[in-house]
Amino acid sequence: MQTKAQDRSRWWILGAMGAILGVILLDETVVSVALPTIRAELHLSRLDAHWVVNIYLLVLACFAGAAGRLGDILGIRVLLGTGLVIFGLASALGGFADSGFSLLTARAVQGLGAALIFPLSLVVLIQSFDEKERGLALGLYGGIGTIFLSMGPLVGGLLTEYLSWRWIFWVNPPIVLIVAAIAWKYWSDPPHQPEHGFDWKGLVMLVPGLAAVVFGIMEGPDRGWTQPEVLVALVTGLIFLVLFVRVERNRTAPLIAISLFTNPSFAASNMILFTAQFGKIALFVFGASCFQSQLGYSPLAAGVALLPIAIPQIFIAPMAGKIADRFGTRQPSLTGTALGTVAVVVVALGMHLETAAVIYAGFFLWGCCVPFLFVPPRRAIMFSVPQDLHGQASGISMTFQLLGGTVGMALGSSVYAITGSFPMVFCFVAAFAACVLAFSYVSLERKKTPAPTST
Repeated sequence: MQTKAQDRSRWWILGAMGAILGVILLDETVVSVALPTIRAELHLSRLDAHWVVNIYLLVLACFAGAAGRLGDILGIRVLLGTGLVIFGLASALGGFADSGFSLLTARAVQGLGAALIFPLSLVVLIQSFDEKERGLALGLYGGIGTIFLSMGPLVGGLLTEYLSWRWIFWVNPPIVLIVAAIAWKYWSDPPHQPEHGFDWKGLVMLVPGLAAVVFGIMEGPDRGWTQPEVLVALVTGLIFLVLFVRVERNRTAPLIAISLFTNPSFAASNMILFTAQFGKIALFVFGASCFQSQLGYSPLAAGVALLPIAIPQIFIAPMAGKIADRFGTRQPSLTGTALGTVAVVVVALGMHLETAAVIYAGFFLWGCCVPFLFVPPRRAIMFSVPQDLHGQASGISMTFQLLGGTVGMALGSSVYAITGSFPMVFCFVAAFAACVLAFSYVSLERKKTPAPTST
């Protein structure tokens, strides 16, 4: 039985991990509203301003998977603390940036700190709750994080308009200090056999491979998909990633266990996370753009218009966790993906009709679905691997999620550049989600199964 102290500690850990997840997710969107002001004050070109957002996502996506594996080897407590220090200091320096170069550097370092925190916060949460309560904990954790993400445009607009854009970075260090104090007091790594032999060869192929592919995808809409630098980046990145897969299959202690993807449930759950982030970024970025350019909203009003995505999650996230605990992960995941696809179609219809009420209805339905797109799949991922691979599985899932947002942003921009139509962007997102729904229907585990144990 748990003591009262242990019972209190797990809820403190849940609050701390949810808060730091929220800050990391907030930094994905909070900067976007402030970009015009930052660009004018620091005299940035349009492309440099674009990278203020993208360099954070790029570094975060490249290193999240490696951080999960390092957590299994070095121990979670030390690595999580290191990530918090890096993220907090980089955030403070970003607020003091006096040039585009210093701001981009701070954002890149901030992404590295976030990459260490992101997967390990999930492992800490998973290992702090027993199997019966993990769904509830994941629901609350994901709900806190997603609410922060949803509030990003609104918070960015308020801080930029009434204080300074620098405060979008300065709000982070106090939260980081509180989280670090709670984690240091209440979390200790469980006993485990120390591991050795980090797969540096895999890291050397994975990071440039992902970086080159993401660079090509991000820059393609701006520079042109046929430009030499874009083509070279995409081809080089794909070569590195193919070599990475071939090498990892033959290693006894790989950076990323490719063999995990032979489990259909693991593969499908990661694809749902990819699709969820794909849709989320499309809704935030292109939804806000539609409200401003097509319906005449101000930036702050556009941020407020996105609140129907966030509000229902406050109430549904804990329910999603309980439902996953009781009924397993298959039906909640499939239901969330199906209704999420419908929600995106409704948004596309509302934009075609230029009717805000219909768009709000689609936003609200999507907000109701979001917890089921993140909580049950994450639960399925963790239950499909042994405990000593939780860090690696978490890193893989976070990498897929982050790449979903990156790829979604790039592809959505390309669709809009070709068609000039916001509804077509969301029709494309819905078509992709429908394909993932079909794959998940045949792949997700049909029975509730406990997490496997190491042999």
